[in-house]
Amino acid sequence: MLSDVLSRAPIGLLPVIIFLLVLLYLDSYKLVNLRTILWVMLTGALLPVAGYWINGYAIELLGWNFSIYSRYAAPVIEEGLKACVLIYLFRTNRIGFLVDAAILGFAVGAGFGVVENFYYLYMASDAHIAVWVVRGFGTAIMHGGTMALFGVMAQTLTERQMKINPLLLVPGFIVAITIHSVFNHFPGTPILTTLGTLLALPPIFLIVFQKSANSMHEWLEVDFDEDALLMEQINSGEFTESRIGRFLQDLKQKFPGTVVVDMLCYLRLYTELALRAKGVLMMRENGLDTPVGERTKAKFEEMRYLEKSIGKTGLLAMSPFLQMTRKDLWQLYVLE
Repeated sequence: MLSDVLSRAPIGLLPVIIFLLVLLYLDSYKLVNLRTILWVMLTGALLPVAGYWINGYAIELLGWNFSIYSRYAAPVIEEGLKACVLIYLFRTNRIGFLVDAAILGFAVGAGFGVVENFYYLYMASDAHIAVWVVRGFGTAIMHGGTMALFGVMAQTLTERQMKINPLLLVPGFIVAITIHSVFNHFPGTPILTTLGTLLALPPIFLIVFQKSANSMHEWLEVDFDEDALLMEQINSGEFTESRIGRFLQDLKQKFPGTVVVDMLCYLRLYTELALRAKGVLMMRENGLDTPVGERTKAKFEEMRYLEKSIGKTGLLAMSPFLQMTRKDLWQLYVLE
């Protein structure tokens, strides 16, 4: 039996992985590294284990037959488990643009789909080859697609915020549940649902990637100029007369002079790292990649030291002129 599973496993397991590799190839900025992809896929692969126990308990609790449960309850539980991984990635600033939201979302679903498929195909090793095709090209890719759409919608609605409002995640979650539920509503026409999945997802991803590339290009140009101007002001004698310089002067009435000096050092260091990050991304846009040197790593250590020295209250006082968004924190994560 195991030999039958292994001989047919590529049909059920490889399509979703190949689809993910194509998405990585289309990412011209290489925003997501392979280590992160593997970590996210591994996390997604653990979710079916949790889903197996949760679904087993829920179906017993609700008393529904399997058909009804798979259409209305299972999508909520399974998409909820996958969404938790993506929400963690948002909260830790690992997602900054639509393209990495789509790739990481698909990676979560790919890990989920591979393990779920392997379990089902092992349990039904004598099933017709068409079942393997449907599970591989339909169900697994559906799992990745729903979570990619959730990530894209969540990023679209929250990208200008520093902290994510949970309510803004609801629309994407509803879309993911709905697609999953619709997919489960037509078990009698698996080939059609598989074809529908394969026809619908590629155009959506192409639009997302194009929009993300344009958005990143514009962001790099505008923010690079603004950071460069701020750096020039800090290095010149005119900084004390600028809006930010006057703001720091006012903070001397509320904080010790040494803390205000640390704030200026923090601002300078943050701006240097932001410029460095944007420079790296611009080089990636043109097909080049630059390793991060020891000096850059030392600057991150210095910035962490300054954050402790300034304290949470001081960092909060700096927020009006730092004006950090999740994109700003994301670019530092990319560089680090």
